[in-house]
Amino acid sequence: MRAIELADFGDPLTNLRVAELPEPPAPGANEALIGMEFAPINFNDLLLIRGTFPQRPLLPGPVGNEGAGKVLAIGSGVIHLKVGDRVVLPLYSATWRERMVVAADELFPLPTEVDAKQAAMLRINPPTAALLLSEHGGLKAGDWIIQNAANSGVGLSVTAFAKARGFKTINFVRRVEAIAEVEAAGGDIVLLDSAESVESISDLTQAGKVRLAIDGVSGESTVRLLQGLSHGGAIVSYAFSGGEVAIHTDLRPLLRKAVSLHAFYQARPQYGSQMPTLLREAAEFVRVGKLKQPVAAIYPMSRIFDAVRHAIRGGKVLLDLQSAG
Repeated sequence: MRAIELADFGDPLTNLRVAELPEPPAPGANEALIGMEFAPINFNDLLLIRGTFPQRPLLPGPVGNEGAGKVLAIGSGVIHLKVGDRVVLPLYSATWRERMVVAADELFPLPTEVDAKQAAMLRINPPTAALLLSEHGGLKAGDWIIQNAANSGVGLSVTAFAKARGFKTINFVRRVEAIAEVEAAGGDIVLLDSAESVESISDLTQAGKVRLAIDGVSGESTVRLLQGLSHGGAIVSYAFSGGEVAIHTDLRPLLRKAVSLHAFYQARPQYGSQMPTLLREAAEFVRVGKLKQPVAAIYPMSRIFDAVRHAIRGGKVLLDLQSAG
């Protein structure tokens, strides 16, 4: 069985390899054998490979933080799944391989209309978006939120969940070409991430209250989100895709605005019980066309280094785990 194996933490362009691993055993009681279809290369995958992520698997071994596949066999006691069901794999389960056995109680069958490539991206971004909206800011229907990286997987998911919950969105993007994409996804206001855009927020929202800012970039972009927040608002950070891990600004205006700052990490135990509901909601968004995460390219396992280079440059990259290429 082929897998993408990590030899040691470090540079993904030297420490990953395509390996032949033993076939997984037949599924035991309450287990399922999954034939993997697709898995993304996420920002947090690259962090894990480099050894700078909270999760540190035993090495050498396969890696991969999310993905989707079809049930090939089930063990005794499994009554909610059948062979052929498409499922989302548990978080951090080392998905970059052809087949794997997992606990069946962490799986549920997706609607048949959900595309395998979209299914592969369901486990991290959509639940993150939903929790960012529900756990911070005390939002009510009609409230405004502001986010950067609005055309990312999390950003588009935030827009989908916000619309479903009656929130209105101000969306910052870093490229002019991304404006139309976020508008098509339902973003209420879509702007370039700039100081001039911050100055226009009050007029565009008709002085509406911006209760929550969602930050996936950090650095100067974080400062602009803070400037766009209303008095008593909250800002929550979930990623540092801009490459900076610090913000440099005068904090005194924030004290006067009574802004609260938070950090988000989806794997915290208190969120686990919400996952099945959030994943089902996200799968339904995909089924009816309310959520579609863009895919920049798809690579076979044999081209893992090309795939990693592409992911580092930017854009969502998927691994085709069944391709013979």
